[in-house]
Amino acid sequence: MIERLRDRVRTRRAPSVGLFVDGPNVFREEFDVDLDDLREAGRGFGRLAVGRLYVDEHATPGLIQAAEARGFEVVVTSGDVDVKLAVDATALVAAGEVTVLVVASRDTDFKPVLEYAGRSGVETVAIAPGSHGRSDALRNAADRAITLGE
Repeated sequence: MIERLRDRVRTRRAPSVGLFVDGPNVFREEFDVDLDDLREAGRGFGRLAVGRLYVDEHATPGLIQAAEARGFEVVVTSGDVDVKLAVDATALVAAGEVTVLVVASRDTDFKPVLEYAGRSGVETVAIAPGSHGRSDALRNAADRAITLGE
C-alpha cells in the first residue's frame, strides 16, 4: 500500500526545471528584462529546482543583490560566462537532476547544450530577452521558445 502511494506521488510530481540565465547577454540596456519575469517563465514549466544567474566580474552589486533576493543562485565568473553556464547545465542534465532545461540567452553558443539535453530526453526551452535579441539557432534547437515582452 505504501509503495502504491509513493508511486502516485512520483507520477504527480511536477517536472523539475533548471533555469540558467546568461546575465551579460540578457541584462543589457537594449532589453527591458525583469528578474521576476524570468523566474515566472521558468516556473511555467514545473518546479524550479535550479535557478542560476551567471554574471562576470563587471556585474553591479545591485543586480547580484536583486537576483539573490528573488531566489536566484548567482554565479560570478572571472572568465567566460558562457563556458561556466554550458558546463553546469550539461552536468545537471547528465546527472538526471532536471526534466526541463531553460536557457535565457541570445547567444548561439548554447545551441549544443540544448541539443544534448534534447537527445537526453530533457525538454528544452530557449528564452530570448526581446524580439531583436532572439537567436534563431537557439529557438530552433529548443522544444519551445519564449520571447520576453511579446
